[in-house]
Amino acid sequence: MSQLETKIRPPENSSHSGRSGPEELVPSRYAVQVGDIEVLIISDGVLPLPTKMLGHNAAEADRAAWLGDMFLPQDAFDWALNVVLVRSGGQTILVDAGLGLDPDLNLPRAGQLIKRLEAAGIDLGSVTDVVLTHMHMDHIGGLLVDGVKERLRPDLRIHAAAAEAKFWEAPDFSHVAMPPGFPDALRATAKRFLAEYGSHLRLFDDEYELAPGVIVRRTGGHTPGHSVVRLASRGEKLTFAGDAVFAVGFEHPDWFNGFEHDPEEAARVRINLLRELAANGEQLVATHLPFPSVGRVAVDGDSFRWVPVFWDY
Repeated sequence: MSQLETKIRPPENSSHSGRSGPEELVPSRYAVQVGDIEVLIISDGVLPLPTKMLGHNAAEADRAAWLGDMFLPQDAFDWALNVVLVRSGGQTILVDAGLGLDPDLNLPRAGQLIKRLEAAGIDLGSVTDVVLTHMHMDHIGGLLVDGVKERLRPDLRIHAAAAEAKFWEAPDFSHVAMPPGFPDALRATAKRFLAEYGSHLRLFDDEYELAPGVIVRRTGGHTPGHSVVRLASRGEKLTFAGDAVFAVGFEHPDWFNGFEHDPEEAARVRINLLRELAANGEQLVATHLPFPSVGRVAVDGDSFRWVPVFWDY
């Protein structure tokens, strides 16, 4: 068990903060130690989406075959929403902020991050930095929940690629394949976020080390400023890949995800990242892989294979 989990683990049979009743039966946080860096993966819940979003450039029969092989429903399934909390060098870093709670979206099983941070004993005021892999609403919405901003530090630093902030000034949705309503919701959420948190932004160009062993690197593809977070300490490594990798992307890395603003570039980014992770054996965590999404990448012919880690209790 990592030092982070030891510090924040609530007493047995304790209730969640702010609600009565027993602990959730399904785990919603998982601790990993990367050398001296403490990592906590937290589930923000799940987001139901049409299965066509997995690969809108793939033949319908091929998508159906993959879903069948994975014992998944053919019409829609639940995308995981994972967020990472990192402690390194005296800094407490939140990587992405979940979907938040927008009553107009009618997504009651998503937007769980703030509640689950509280249940883990994490004080929002202790967060020194936020890293945004990109500014889609399921990565920034948690910071827009009523009452959250007032609980954050006034000197909070929010790190994002300069290309990402620039993109959302006039976002291009001409190459996406999203369900109706999503482009408008994404635009509105990003606009509100930039208005409320613009003074907290710390923009970088291509790569930035924000704490010992914590490096943010812009990849582009999914969005122009999409970034991954690489952790390295004492010979151990872990990459939080944001939306660069989806569950179908190991076997079919050339399938286009419906949320990708530049799907061809996103596929190139995905393939290059998976090759790199397969070569060096480092651990992988991603937003939309099944919780807790900790695993490694293996080469499987012309494609890849996800190898989940054995849970460490």
